[in-house]
Amino acid sequence: MASLLVKNADMLVTMDRDRRELAGSGLYAEDGIIKAVGSSDVLPSEADRIIDASGQIVLPGFVNTHHHLNQTLTRNLPAAQDNNLFPWLQAHYRIWAKTHPEASRTSALIGLGELALSGCTTVFDHSYLFRSGNKVDFLIEAAADLGVRFHASRGSMSLGESKGGLPPDDCVEEEDAILDDCIRVVDRYHDAGHGAMTRIVLAPCSPFSVSEDLLRETATLARDKKVMLHTHLCETLDEERYTLERFGKRPVDWMEDLGWLGNDVWFAHAIHVDDDEIGKFARSGCGAAHCPCSNMRLASGIAPIKKYLHAGVKVGLGVDGSASNDSSNMLLEARQAMLLSRLQMGLLPPEGPRKHFLLSQSHPLRTHEWMTARQALELATIGGASVLGRGDIGALETGKCADFFTLDLNTIDYAGALHDPVAAVLFCAPQRARFTVINGRIVVEDGRITTLDMMPVIEEHNRHSRELAG
Repeated sequence: MASLLVKNADMLVTMDRDRRELAGSGLYAEDGIIKAVGSSDVLPSEADRIIDASGQIVLPGFVNTHHHLNQTLTRNLPAAQDNNLFPWLQAHYRIWAKTHPEASRTSALIGLGELALSGCTTVFDHSYLFRSGNKVDFLIEAAADLGVRFHASRGSMSLGESKGGLPPDDCVEEEDAILDDCIRVVDRYHDAGHGAMTRIVLAPCSPFSVSEDLLRETATLARDKKVMLHTHLCETLDEERYTLERFGKRPVDWMEDLGWLGNDVWFAHAIHVDDDEIGKFARSGCGAAHCPCSNMRLASGIAPIKKYLHAGVKVGLGVDGSASNDSSNMLLEARQAMLLSRLQMGLLPPEGPRKHFLLSQSHPLRTHEWMTARQALELATIGGASVLGRGDIGALETGKCADFFTLDLNTIDYAGALHDPVAAVLFCAPQRARFTVINGRIVVEDGRITTLDMMPVIEEHNRHSRELAG
């Protein structure tokens, strides 16, 4: 039985039901499961590995609910620096389609490593281009080698340009082959158990890259296999125009007709929605992955996150693809979620009666509109866990997985901000994790990845990136 003790943390953020923040505390775990959380003087004194977290803050591991790991190969591509979504995709499709197994593995390791260094312990990856020998298997293997808790998607594109879709015909797959491989991947890798390190999600790419038949059949298959469903939705007005012109419906209504609203579904972005559609998400149990950096980078818009939360919609954070961010940093994403929500307050009149329209943003009647640092941290932790359908991660309490990270508070970046160390995590510049622990295993120590030598990975990854894009 492997045991781990964390002690003497200046602050430990539990994200439990009572949202306790414990000074001078720590936790004790065995075989990757937390057995005790509390004051250091009441925890066991011995363990196989002891972390003295003096001068550090301990937080639950962040949960990334939307990413495209293979896109680390095409970060900062000149042809796509100043485009909105559709032309940005068209600049990338054929490059991504050339991603071979070696490039796929290194791109996953780069993205997952960057995430772990920013406190992320659980990652959902939305891969949907499987040409040139690429398979979901290579991403799953990379996550296992690094030690990251991983939700992998068997995504898909089947609707090429000749059939009215956006991707080139030579970048899509036949639908029978897609469904067959979905069955293979679920049967081989999906683990529904408590503390699972690998789960599978079925994830057609988007309304403009798959057929209605594939959406229906994927939903039927996912429910038969008891796995979750994911896709992009309501990301841009171009997408809304596409579904209105092609199907005569807005994206949410169209997806509802195809059986795609339910508590086993979450959508990436979900920006352009009205109040009725938010109500549909809430009633059906759908979740949303909020990707603020990508949404700003591609000029897509600002998702109504405070409205979602008020309505009871599950919301988590996602860094989105590393070619539309262009990083895989969850601390940065949580900070941007907080700041972008505040920007939204300044751009729009307040919700409610017209007599309140001219009230200052700081007026007590508008208090509910503010995204606080702690609310943004909730999105990154328990919010993401809820979106992924997991009750075993997202908080530091007895029985949950030992997934957490620490930040050193005694740095120049936090100097003068320790009146509230929890809020300082987001109000100040994002820092590299001191420790990141996943399933009780130390993956980052003293700001360095411990499970793999990353320098050869970086060199190989840069070589693949040049070859693919060149």
